[in-house]
Amino acid sequence: MNNQYNTSSFLQMKGFNLSSESVFPAFLFATLSYMIILFCNLTLILTIVLNKSLHQPMYLILLNLPMYDLIGSSALFPQLIKEILRNSGIMQYSACVAQAFFIHIYAAGTVFNLSAMAYDRYIAICYPLQYSTVMTNAHIMRIITIVWMSCLVLIAVLFFLLLRLPRCRSEMTHIYCDNPSLLTLVCADTTINNIYGLLIVALSQLVANGIVLYTYLRILIACFRSKRSDTKAKALQTCATHLIVFLLLECLGLFTIISYRLSNVSPHFRRFMGLSTLIFPPTLNPIIYGLKTKEIREKCSLIFLKSNNF
Repeated sequence: MNNQYNTSSFLQMKGFNLSSESVFPAFLFATLSYMIILFCNLTLILTIVLNKSLHQPMYLILLNLPMYDLIGSSALFPQLIKEILRNSGIMQYSACVAQAFFIHIYAAGTVFNLSAMAYDRYIAICYPLQYSTVMTNAHIMRIITIVWMSCLVLIAVLFFLLLRLPRCRSEMTHIYCDNPSLLTLVCADTTINNIYGLLIVALSQLVANGIVLYTYLRILIACFRSKRSDTKAKALQTCATHLIVFLLLECLGLFTIISYRLSNVSPHFRRFMGLSTLIFPPTLNPIIYGLKTKEIREKCSLIFLKSNNF
């Protein structure tokens, strides 16, 4: 290299090695996946927003989950579809950084929001008489604001530390951009970045898993102590729905993080796990909540029935 640093505004995405025969199937899969995610998440958002009976603490916190899903999927799919059609393997560095930033907002926001939902269920089931006085509108807004601000601050610092470093490479082996893949382009010491990255992962996992583990253990104890079978069944169903979503995201996210730390992991496996984290949770979250939550399922049905009548 003639120059010490590579200041090119374009990156070579080595993950895009599609043959002419595989372009159309890849385009079809990516487009259909994005359309399903948009439809399911927008349906969930509109159902909660348009029905005043759903303007309750649990659903107001839940409302943020499809928002994070839309942020993550919209960061990935439009750029992915464009690259599939062009099949050039070229991406602007600024677009790559923006994509990575919003993907990390999606990941952190989803984990924190699921923790907030676990806290809400804990108060509702373990302290039902105090629920209305504790989970006031002001308290709900504080929780939602803390979740959003925590994500924005943590991820903004992460990318500030990244962008201060010079680049000397322009080839990426990943199919989309995130902080670990962008760090491979850096030609300076990344110790601070690695420590901070591991710190926020450890902190978010400790806080999220700690809240979920504590709240659901208390909920299970309260359910088994309850003498009302209908109350017990409804509480367990609600908690099971939350746990499915949380465990799905945690397992996929954990495998993705570990794959970056192990050098002998196949790049194809790493790409698959990374894409799975951005495809399956945003697709399944609104479907799971729509099918498993009776109130949302009924309101969705009413919306579709009304639309069919016109």
